Amino acid sequence: MNLIEHKKAHLNFELIKEFEAGIELLGHEVKTLRSRHGKIEGAHVIVRGGEAFLVGASLPPYQQTNTPGDYDPDRTRRLLLTKQELAELAEYEQQKGLTIIPISVYNKGAKLKVRIAVARGRKKFDKRAVLKERDVKREIDRTLKNQ
Repeated sequence: MNLIEHKKAHLNFELIKEFEAGIELLGHEVKTLRSRHGKIEGAHVIVRGGEAFLVGASLPPYQQTNTPGDYDPDRTRRLLLTKQELAELAEYEQQKGLTIIPISVYNKGAKLKVRIAVARGRKKFDKRAVLKERDVKREIDRTLKNQ
């Protein structure tokens, strides 16, 4: 079950490869995500020193009054990946024109996971083509369903 989604990721980016990563959170951040608050649009992943970090994701305090005074909702959060996955992501990050973006945050048992993808940004005409393709597919499905 998705808790938070980057809804326009499939429109704005061409997704090349997806990964599943754990995320290092504080206790009240877990409660925030489980209550479906937070924003991952505009966030990205960087790989530095053999570790991956989620940068730009915003998780507001669960309860404003009980949150520590020095809490930063936009802080950098560490992602938990295997060494092989980290090496692969580092390779992709070095390539020009590719970025690593979060697609969704979801429950997997008692744990919270982040689905990240290596992506290439789409130009405006590419987005139009994708939308047109979706509309055509929807029309074909509708026609076949009615027959």
